Amino acid sequence: MRKDGRVSGPHAGVVMYVGIDVSKTEVVVAVEPTGVVWTSPTTAAGLRTLTRRLAKLQPTLIALEPSGGYEVPVLDALLGAGLATALVHPGRVRDYAKSQGQHAKTDALDARLLAQYAAQWKDARRLVLDPAQRGLLRVVLRRQQLEKMLTAERLRLDQDALYPDSVVRADLREHIAYLEAKLHDVDRELTAMIQAHPPWAATAALLRTVPGVGRITAAILIACVPELGQLSRHKIAALIGLAPLARESGRWQGQRHIAGGRALVRRVLFMAAFTASRFNPPLRAFYQRLVTKGKTHKQAVTACMRKLLVLLNSMMKSQQPWRAPVATPV
Repeated sequence: MRKDGRVSGPHAGVVMYVGIDVSKTEVVVAVEPTGVVWTSPTTAAGLRTLTRRLAKLQPTLIALEPSGGYEVPVLDALLGAGLATALVHPGRVRDYAKSQGQHAKTDALDARLLAQYAAQWKDARRLVLDPAQRGLLRVVLRRQQLEKMLTAERLRLDQDALYPDSVVRADLREHIAYLEAKLHDVDRELTAMIQAHPPWAATAALLRTVPGVGRITAAILIACVPELGQLSRHKIAALIGLAPLARESGRWQGQRHIAGGRALVRRVLFMAAFTASRFNPPLRAFYQRLVTKGKTHKQAVTACMRKLLVLLNSMMKSQQPWRAPVATPV
């Protein structure tokens, strides 16, 4: 294989697997079994060059991990070019690395590890997102960016109260008002995009029958969890990162924790579960039962998140709306 990524000579016809380690400004790409590694910027021009180079390889599968939103433009470019791409659970890749005796961690090593994992991944699920869904995902990502900026500016305004004669307070308030207006505009755009797409509108209407699930929560689930309704309850919980991981050895039993998965979905599910634990009768009873048993508020809400996700997944499978349970007469 040549340094420009083209397949030639003895590697012609070889089945290729690609791993991509994503960061904010660049990606590191590794190809198996050739071992070629290169770096590409995440600019528009850099991503176009990357997809052209990968298209020449015709890889069987390209694997990359969620990276706090930095992977979205990379995914968009790969899927737009028709390349077979899958998101990999970070925890599973780390476990695979340990099984191979690899404890060092660099971008190049991570990319090569992803390529090797892709070659061994028996139940790989290719992402299939049409242009409309990729557009919806970009709007959701923009909403997340605005929320982060708004949170940071509100914190700065709160800290600015320490300085009675501050000269930046007016600017902070003006910027906060601007960000709130932009967030409102993005929410309206999300609602309009959902309503303009009949299958999405039907899905949103179905999800919103559950108390605690609002229009923004439904939109984010549609954009970020296209697998909803297609997986088992255990797999959907693991995909989002809501499957408690056991920590036991002999008679010792450690506290279980959730890890990995899709952080943006977990954040929106936390607020939905918090609301549902107050206004959704079954989840409210479930929350109160856990608190009575000694669970903390956060542990109880996290359990409600998983229960809510499993419920939504089941509803999507059956295409049946949520119905309040009928009280059984004593």
